[in-house]
Amino acid sequence: MTGANGRYHNDHATSHDIEKDMGLNPDESSHSSSSEEHYEPPTLSNDHSKTLATTSDLEKVQSRRSAKSRISLKTSAPTTSVNDATAIPDGGLQAWLQVLGSFLLFVNHWGIINTFGVYQTYYMNTLLPDYSPAAISWIGSVQSFLLGFVGPLMGPIYDAGYFRPLIMVGSFGVVSGHMMLSLCTQFWQVFLAQALCVGLGAGCLFVPSVAILSTYFSKRLALATGISAAGSSCGGTIYPIAVYHLIPMVGFAWATRIIGFIALATLVVANLVMKVRVLPSEKRKVLDLPSLKEAPYMLFIAGAFMAFMGLYAGMVYIESFALAKNILDPNLAFYSLAVINGASSFGRIIPNYIADKTGPLNIIIPATFVSGIIALCLIVVKDVAPLFIVCVLYGFFSGALVSLPPTVFVSLSLHKRHMIGTRMGMGFFFISIGLLLGTPVSGWILDASDYTYVWTFGGTMLIVASLLMFAGRTAKLRGLKPLAKA
Repeated sequence: MTGANGRYHNDHATSHDIEKDMGLNPDESSHSSSSEEHYEPPTLSNDHSKTLATTSDLEKVQSRRSAKSRISLKTSAPTTSVNDATAIPDGGLQAWLQVLGSFLLFVNHWGIINTFGVYQTYYMNTLLPDYSPAAISWIGSVQSFLLGFVGPLMGPIYDAGYFRPLIMVGSFGVVSGHMMLSLCTQFWQVFLAQALCVGLGAGCLFVPSVAILSTYFSKRLALATGISAAGSSCGGTIYPIAVYHLIPMVGFAWATRIIGFIALATLVVANLVMKVRVLPSEKRKVLDLPSLKEAPYMLFIAGAFMAFMGLYAGMVYIESFALAKNILDPNLAFYSLAVINGASSFGRIIPNYIADKTGPLNIIIPATFVSGIIALCLIVVKDVAPLFIVCVLYGFFSGALVSLPPTVFVSLSLHKRHMIGTRMGMGFFFISIGLLLGTPVSGWILDASDYTYVWTFGGTMLIVASLLMFAGRTAKLRGLKPLAKA
């Protein structure tokens, strides 16, 4: 029992037990207390009085220790379970601090990955001009792939209680990767530092940044996840602008180091404020194989795989497209990526707020479909105004697509809440394969033809993805009686 009444009950019970241990009848003790002014104590010798006083003090100390022992045993027992949705606070200072910490983690995993478009252009034009766009795109695609590839490992490790080591190792990987990147001049060096080191660090940060929110929020989980996921838009907006302006001022090496220092400062805050509330009591498996037989789960994964395969065609090549088609001059072209990421921040919060009311699948499906239509619109863009309109709309709707999968995985795992980390990790493992293949395939298409077919590829993949997600939603609803929100 908790609260003031609970404390009174425990204190009263403890006092009752102490009186029993001392050989007193509690009722008699109360009576003697009430008639204390009429009681005449017997006269005792000084020595005998001291002995009784000492004995009484010892009994009091022992009684207090016994009482504390009984109380500590009660409070040390677990009072909540990860499967008990009614115990989830769904708000409060500690819960919103987790949102802040998760936001900062998103700044430094998806936010950094969303920044690669500006690096792609810089590598193509300056640092690695002898390499094709497809070859350079492997750096960003492997970085994205590793973020999801380590998911099957990070999910069970998180569930096993290693949240703190995960975010510490991930923070070290992201920061040290940028410091090493500042020294790179060759393709293989850039690949090791940016693709492998930063990618693995981001992978360690990702699952903890989303899984922890489901233990603090229930009804407002999608909103909390959306606010956190807006960190990737924040990072994807601030980091490219910083890189673009810093390189002419201090050079590529120091520009990259400054990005590393920004990451260090924000990750320190995240490490300080984030705290695990409750963890499953059972051991977790690396894989939950029965989940692979669940139609809603697998259809959504198939749709998300195709969506992420087509999504980053627009984000990675939009800047080089604006330059190649003479739509924007070099001083404005890089802002196209910043506009996409800036609009994406609204697309991660507003649709997520609505998703709390309607269900995440009911939002992510139309958002994915509209993203595909907008990607196809890039085929006919030839002027500044239409380009920025497309960037704003693409950023907004793709923001919902990028931010809602964790919430969808939670909604598809309510019957296995204790396996959320594992199932989310498995899902993002498959999604990461789409991330790995998407930009190189777009690069190969660009090498063989032009941007028209790049946008056709990206838009088609997104539209097909929305159809697969819709099939998953239908399968989920048919399995529920009565029908509930998806």
